[in-house]
Formats: sequence, C-alpha cells, structure tokens
Amino acid sequence: MPTETLSVVRPEESAPRPPFTRPGRVRALWARPIVRIALLGVVILALAAFYLLHDVPGSLAFAVKIRSLTIAAMVIVAIAVGTSTVVFHTITQNRILTPSIMGFDSFYGLIVTLTVFLFGTAGFLRADSVMMWLIQVGVMVSFSVFLFTWLFTGKRRSIHLMLLVGLVLGTFFRSLTEWMQRMLDPVEFQIVTDQMFASLTRPNPTLLMFTAVIVLGGVVVLVPLLRTLDVLSLGEPVAVGLGVNHRRVVMTLFFVVSVMVAASTALVGPILFFGLIVANLAYSYAGTFRHEWTLPIAVLLGILCLLGGQVVIEQLLGFQGTLSMVIEFVGGIFFLFLVLRKGAR
Repeated sequence: MPTETLSVVRPEESAPRPPFTRPGRVRALWARPIVRIALLGVVILALAAFYLLHDVPGSLAFAVKIRSLTIAAMVIVAIAVGTSTVVFHTITQNRILTPSIMGFDSFYGLIVTLTVFLFGTAGFLRADSVMMWLIQVGVMVSFSVFLFTWLFTGKRRSIHLMLLVGLVLGTFFRSLTEWMQRMLDPVEFQIVTDQMFASLTRPNPTLLMFTAVIVLGGVVVLVPLLRTLDVLSLGEPVAVGLGVNHRRVVMTLFFVVSVMVAASTALVGPILFFGLIVANLAYSYAGTFRHEWTLPIAVLLGILCLLGGQVVIEQLLGFQGTLSMVIEFVGGIFFLFLVLRKGAR
C-alpha cells in the first residue's frame, strides 16, 4: 500500500518576511541604551573641546589649565548629584524629591552665615578653605547620619517621617539663617549672599581632589548594589520577599547619598533643582528602569547640562548671569511641571 509523505511547514517559514528597512534598523539601534550613552559621550567630548579651545585671548596652555579645572568640577558635581538623586528616588519611591529636602542646602547656608556672624568678614576670609570644607562636610554628614539613625531604626522606622522631619528642620535652618543675616552689615551680607550661589568656575584644586576621592568612593560602594537597586525600585514588600535586607541596604544608600551631596555642596555651593532635572531626563532618555543604564545616563546628562549652560553663559550672554541662577530658574519651572502632571494623573 503506497504511503504518502506529508511535509510539515511551520507558519513562520511559510509567511513572507517583512523587508528589512533602514528606519527599522535605526529604531533597533536607538533601542539599545549603550548607543544612547555613546551619542551623549560624543556630544560631550565635542562640547568640551569647544569650551577648552574656543575664544582664547591669551596663553592657550593657561586657558586650557583653568578651563580643565572647571570641567573637572562639573564632572564631579554631575556624578555626585545625578547619582545621589537617582538613588534617592529609588529609596523613597518618589521622583519629585531630591536629597536637598533633607535640609543639606539650608544647613550649608546656616554654617556659612554663622561663621560670618561669629567671626566677621575678616575671620571668614582668613579661614583656611580646606578646614572650612572639612567642617562643612563633617557637620552635614553628622547631621544626616543622626537623622537616619534616629528615625530609621527602632519602632518609629519610616522614610516618610524622616523626609517630613528633614523638611521641618530645613525650614527651621532657613529661618535661623535669615534672622542672623538681618543683623549683618552690608559687606558681610554681600559675602554671605555670594556663598549661597553655586560657582563651578575656578575651583580650589585641593578641595576638588578631596571631593573627587569621596565621590568616587561612593560610586565604588554603589556599583555592587546596582541589581539590588533594581529590586528596591519594586517596593519594600517585594524587595524583602526577594531576600533583600531592606533596612541595612537603605541605611547604606542613605549614608552614601549624604556623603556625596555634602561633599559636592561644600565644594561649589547648593544647587537645589539640578538633580531633579537630570534624574527625570535620564528616566525618559534611558527607556529602562535598570540602574546600570539610568545612573550613567544621569551623570552624562548632568555634564551636558552644566557644560552646555556654561558655554551659553560665556559665549552667548557674555557672562551676564550665573549658571546656578539659570539652573534654579529652569529647575523651578520643571518642578512645577512635574507636580502638575502628577496631580493631573
């Protein structure tokens, strides 16, 4: 009896394949975070070369040396603020908060004003910059560690309670600072006001080196915790269910964030909304929630914002204004946009 052989044809083999178009290839490449990071890197390198070499009135070597210090300060601040803000968002499960809500900026202003209030203009200007930086970092970190230990251990453990206490203490520090500023003479008040605005140009090389060591130390601590941060972003119950020691990990992350923000603030001054801008831009640009991509993208976007803003201030506006003022203005509008968008949802 003749047998009939039946051939099995799979659906995917029978269906005609769609043509491989160029726009499809571009979309596939753009979907890779590494391609987006590479594009940011190319833009930053081109912008850095333009900033270093364009419009040099005197010695090129001297201009490159001075401007290199400014770029180095921008890189360190971008690493510290961008990284700490993304980690802070993961811990608090809230993307419209920044570590400054813990009162770092207010505490920095209080330390500067108290120094001028007690020792006067001459005492403030004669003070050793390294010693002042160490005191500011030490006091801010000690305050944050005390706050974390007090509110995040024992039965009163609550992130929201800790944020609320930080907000109240920040308001108290600002009120105390304004009270002392009213009793300063005009010269002392002008010095205090100048210190309240962040300055990234011509940083102290010694302080820059100290800050770089602290910030890079924080990065070394964070790198092994990248996968743990991904789990923490799913919420505390899920993280605990997956075996994460939530209390220990969160306390470690809070300490790292405090040290990095304190060192950055003591180096250049307070920048309130900078972290908020770069972190939320990084979430949109990365296209993924994984911290191995969002953290480096936040850093690169921070460098791009600072470097691009400085080029615009110097080349287009002729030093009419400061970069920190522009950041605070744009960041304030961006913060209102985020709040209104969250409210609309």
